[in-house]
Amino acid sequence: MSETANAAQSPDTLHRLSKRDLLKLYIYSQAFVSGFNYEKQEAPGTVFSLIPVIEKVYDNEEEKVEAYRRHTELFLTEAHLSHLILGITAAMEEEQALKHDIDPASIGAIKSALMGPFAGIGDSLYHGTLRPIMAGLAVSLITASGYTSPMGAILFVLVMAGVGQALRYLGIMYGYKQGVSLVAKIQSSGLLQKLTKYASIAACVVIGGFVSNLVAMNLALSYSAGETVVSLQETLDGMMPSMLPLALTLLCFWLIDKKKVNPVPLMFAVMIVGVLGSMAGILA
Repeated sequence: MSETANAAQSPDTLHRLSKRDLLKLYIYSQAFVSGFNYEKQEAPGTVFSLIPVIEKVYDNEEEKVEAYRRHTELFLTEAHLSHLILGITAAMEEEQALKHDIDPASIGAIKSALMGPFAGIGDSLYHGTLRPIMAGLAVSLITASGYTSPMGAILFVLVMAGVGQALRYLGIMYGYKQGVSLVAKIQSSGLLQKLTKYASIAACVVIGGFVSNLVAMNLALSYSAGETVVSLQETLDGMMPSMLPLALTLLCFWLIDKKKVNPVPLMFAVMIVGVLGSMAGILA
């Protein structure tokens, strides 16, 4: 009888968080970046997101306070992939509350170990790849409609929001399901480093592909060869289409990457050069 009773109690003993509790974590996590500040970064949002978890798994008020306090430590990563870390954290807090076989300091250590790599992957894939692709498609649709159709903007919002919410939900569910074992698998395989490297390459390729469509720079200069008027822009296009936009993009990239020029003053400098060049008859 005792073995049967223990078997019947084992699900409750091993798991206190239900699917509904994880859905609450997902709902609370919508405010993940709302408490952002420059002292603790995303820590306030992390604490708020974990309220359903901490309140459910801990019965002792002192343990609840301790759990809330350890998540007030500085935390900063890409907001959408952070939910995979939230799922892992929920599993670790549950393990700590029910079995007390985890060093509480290791919960914060896991978060700190993952926030850097996940920030690189999230920024490269979501912000560096998906966002430029969708922005380029949206701008193309708007310009093709003669600036009369909002479908480009609507498509951009739907895709970005949809992918973002999918990453949040699946991250929490998968992170909780796999728990700490996921961290060990990722770190032992070197998957984070590989994803970061290839995501950066993909982002550069995608952004580079938009140069010819989104960067405009044309010369207005021409010269006469006998009775023939030769356009410098047509000559350059015959050698290599979009040579000047590419050169301008590479120059800006070099200034930002190698010379550490602030992008905002650089944007104003490009606009000023464009206006002056047009007024002088050099740029079309």
